[in-house]
Amino acid sequence: MQKITIDISKTAGFIPDGAVLKLEKDVLAQQQKLHDKSGAGNDFLGWLNLPSAITASEIKTIKETAARLKSKADFVVVVGIGGSYLGARAVIDALSDSFDHLRTNRQNPVVLYAGQNIGEDYTYELLDLLKDKSFAVVVISKSGTTTEPAIAFRLLKELLEKKYNTAEVKERIVAITDESKGALRTLATREGYQTFVIPDDVGGRFSVLTPVGLLPIAIAGIDIDKLVEGARDMEKTIAPGTPFSENPAAVYAAVRNLLYQSGKTTEILVNYQPKLHFLAEWWKQLYGESEGKENKGIFPAAVDFTTDLHSMGQWIQEGERNIFETVLSVEKPNHKVLIPSDKDDLDKLNYIAGKRVDEVNKMAELGTLVAHVDGGVPNIRIVIPELTAYYLGQLIFFFEKACGISGYVLGVNPFDQPGVEAYKSNMFALLGKPGFEKETEAIRKRL
Repeated sequence: MQKITIDISKTAGFIPDGAVLKLEKDVLAQQQKLHDKSGAGNDFLGWLNLPSAITASEIKTIKETAARLKSKADFVVVVGIGGSYLGARAVIDALSDSFDHLRTNRQNPVVLYAGQNIGEDYTYELLDLLKDKSFAVVVISKSGTTTEPAIAFRLLKELLEKKYNTAEVKERIVAITDESKGALRTLATREGYQTFVIPDDVGGRFSVLTPVGLLPIAIAGIDIDKLVEGARDMEKTIAPGTPFSENPAAVYAAVRNLLYQSGKTTEILVNYQPKLHFLAEWWKQLYGESEGKENKGIFPAAVDFTTDLHSMGQWIQEGERNIFETVLSVEKPNHKVLIPSDKDDLDKLNYIAGKRVDEVNKMAELGTLVAHVDGGVPNIRIVIPELTAYYLGQLIFFFEKACGISGYVLGVNPFDQPGVEAYKSNMFALLGKPGFEKETEAIRKRL
């Protein structure tokens, strides 16, 4: 099998000659800190060997649970926020038929999402859809008290209890939570829900290859064996002992940090395949939450090309020169569509008649790369042989490992997120949560 590859040739001229090789020693030292568990946040490194640690028995149980929910429900709602849903959605959107939810002959349930926002209209419309539909719920939360998913689960649980008897409700809810503590664990034990464990040493944004991601992905009909296989092969490829030049995660971590040091403070993840939109959303959380600390960190942004070339393209071409692009390039599409000839040729497209749509897309990609580099935007190119579960598994683990290395090179703890708590405390005080009375008045004075 092929592997994803990285091309840094279009960063030449934007970082000093030889700088990548000069950083090699530090990058490999930071990678070793991950494996020695001698760096900051070392109690959250359970993801590091996760691909090789997943057992056939665990995969079998996940697939059996997915089959049971698929047999019972036309819709399965995944309740979670951040890493509790983004990884699964990234893979599901990338590997599913874009219009499967509209097909009457679909083989798998439609996977919907709740608890990723507090939008009342969104919540109402979801409940309104489900009230007359057969549905099940996968609720994901270590604590069971995170506001957004807790609200959504309370409402969905109430709807299930109105539609089904107690025994059937139990069969339609699966909880993915802490092994022994927390509100969701308590509820699941009391009600008899099937549960899966979120490992204590795996943070949400690194949890795709745990039941957090694997169960929803299996429900969507995607081959999780291949996903894990791809991640396992990438784990071997970028393991300690791999020469720096052959380790794409180490090279990516080095180059993006060098670009940051040269004043390129924003990284834009670019895709030319619309199915990768939510992969970029997952990547944004992974890198933003891991590196944005102590007034440091590359700002992660994303665009969908060629769509956003007609909106953001102008800014990227001629705006402030504090950006670089990392382009996800898919070599081979899964389907073939030829552009027809037209006798009138009013749209003047006969010059590309007979070509595949993907060839036009590829020329747009290459033309944009040249234009942006000429315009002062360095480009890193990550080449994915094709969109399959195997290569998505590779890509996910590649980004996770590179993120850990890159955070250490930057000098931050990539495995905590203290800044996320600030808004929560203010929200709790404004909502009148018990124990926050003193903060309420102070916050209101500042509004």
